[in-house]
Amino acid sequence: MPRVFVYGTLRAGEVNDLNRAAERHGIAAATLLGTASIAGRLYDFGTYPGLVLDSTAGPVLGDIYDIPDALLPVLDEIEEVYPGQATLFIRKSQVVSLDGTAVDCLLYPVADGAVAGLALIDSGDWVAYRQARDTAAAA
Repeated sequence: MPRVFVYGTLRAGEVNDLNRAAERHGIAAATLLGTASIAGRLYDFGTYPGLVLDSTAGPVLGDIYDIPDALLPVLDEIEEVYPGQATLFIRKSQVVSLDGTAVDCLLYPVADGAVAGLALIDSGDWVAYRQARDTAAAA
């Protein structure tokens, strides 16, 4: 069973919530292991964030899930990760911190060159940032 770290729209309650994606495809729900973090920089692409892995940067918050094998291709499709094609996101394995424990997870970062000119999300928390941004825009 793959273990994934999700930091943006795949988080619970977000537009691509991975358990809602599983339900739409008739796949069993993923199991939430907890909130975790990874060193990196988070950028605002508008309707979604992009994570640049950076061991010298602050924490980016997300959630770790154990997912059914059948859900992995669905997540690849959401992130537009296709074998043999250059895409914005890549799927890679990386160590993430869960309550101080190192956990190997799959995640979907972007290349450093893809974020030129984009706003840095200083908090490292997409959900809190998006909610504050959307509230300010509605005011």
